[in-house]
Amino acid sequence: MALRRPTNGAAAVRFTASERIDELLGEVVRQVRLLPDRHELGGDAPAVILDAEVQGIRCLFIRSPSDDRKSGLSPREREIARMVAKGYANKTIASVLDISNWTVGTHLRRIFAKMGVSTRAAMVAQLASEGVLSDLG
Repeated sequence: MALRRPTNGAAAVRFTASERIDELLGEVVRQVRLLPDRHELGGDAPAVILDAEVQGIRCLFIRSPSDDRKSGLSPREREIARMVAKGYANKTIASVLDISNWTVGTHLRRIFAKMGVSTRAAMVAQLASEGVLSDLG
């Protein structure tokens, strides 16, 4: 295994075909632990964490800006949050999205857990205060 360190502090690793994938994962863990603090990498700017080539396949591990995912919600969760903010009931959301009422409830429970809230109103208030609702349409 060859290891080189580019100028941005990321690690580049080249594995030969005979080396195992668990070595790659171990190297990823080691390199992530050696990374400088986020502030030393330029704040929330995207950064290459690890640049590895395994059996001729290049793998890039990139740290994205923290606000890329808007409060950590998945695209479907953002869609449901937008509909809740517009005042839609679970049954209406389920009908529009062609999913079950149960699935809407599951998405809402996950949204609440991610955001640390327990009500629809608290979820909408937090999303509004973070400026996420303006992006949701």
